[in-house]
Amino acid sequence: MADVLTLSKSELILGGQKSGKSRRAEWLARTWLAASPQHKATLIATGQAWDEEMRQRIARHQRERAERVPGLQTVEEPRQLAEAIAAHSRPDTLLVVDCLTLWLTNWLMPFEPTAEDSETNRPQAPDVSAPIAMLLGAIRNATGPLVLVGNEIGLGVIPLGREVRAFVDTLGRLNQDVAQACERVTLMAAGLPLTLKGVA
Repeated sequence: MADVLTLSKSELILGGQKSGKSRRAEWLARTWLAASPQHKATLIATGQAWDEEMRQRIARHQRERAERVPGLQTVEEPRQLAEAIAAHSRPDTLLVVDCLTLWLTNWLMPFEPTAEDSETNRPQAPDVSAPIAMLLGAIRNATGPLVLVGNEIGLGVIPLGREVRAFVDTLGRLNQDVAQACERVTLMAAGLPLTLKGVA
């Protein structure tokens, strides 16, 4: 893994479930905090507790994260991610966004039916081009280091259902756009980082 001297202005960390992507982001935050007493780190959490299992998962992540990175502050922002990055980005503050996949989910699901959909009872996904464009602008304009975590879910079988396929397609395009905007892109597999873009 890179040390703080080669910490990129922006890094996208992709991986599957339990691939180690959040742990890498936490490692970068710990390294940043340890490098200087003036350094700060803030996690922008995008997850929402839709059910009891998700509430327990979030609470567990909060406890474990507090143990691993005691100096990491947390801000919860499920949708207005660009605004949160702009509000909290500082030259002395590392921002960790965890994660882009849940952020996109919060915009796309559940689908709300429109009058046009009433005949088929199959609602259309909302247009997310504007919030994505705002996010890309916030990444480029961030004044401090920025780490974004996201899922790579396009490596499996083609999912059943129009809505799920549309989500996979949209997430894939989001990952590509964010990768273009970031200085470094890292793919995590089995806890090991593979640098796809930037300095290893």
